[in-house]
Amino acid sequence: MLPYADTEATGLHLAEIGRRVAPGAHAVVVLDGAGWHASGGLAVPENLTLLPLPRYSPELNPVENVWEYLRQNKLGLRVWPDYEAIVATCCEAWNWLVAMPDRLASITRREWAKAVTN
Repeated sequence: MLPYADTEATGLHLAEIGRRVAPGAHAVVVLDGAGWHASGGLAVPENLTLLPLPRYSPELNPVENVWEYLRQNKLGLRVWPDYEAIVATCCEAWNWLVAMPDRLASITRREWAKAVTN
């Protein structure tokens, strides 16, 4: 959890994703149109390929479904007393969701997207 979103934070995020990719595998990371996603200074691990989405196409971005699910189940209609409470609640909600990998997969699955094997 980072308190900001910029090129440096995105680089840290991509590095963490890259560390989680199985040895010898390659992953595609879907990105929206945030400016820091296309920054020339963005460090991208060699085992990742960035796939920028077309403008104004949230329906193509699987993470939009994740945020909607979290808002509906853990984060919506709440008021927090301070920043620390917001961060703690978001971390708790995220950990709650990732503890259910089948649910997370079903939320982000796109039937038209198929795994490719060589």
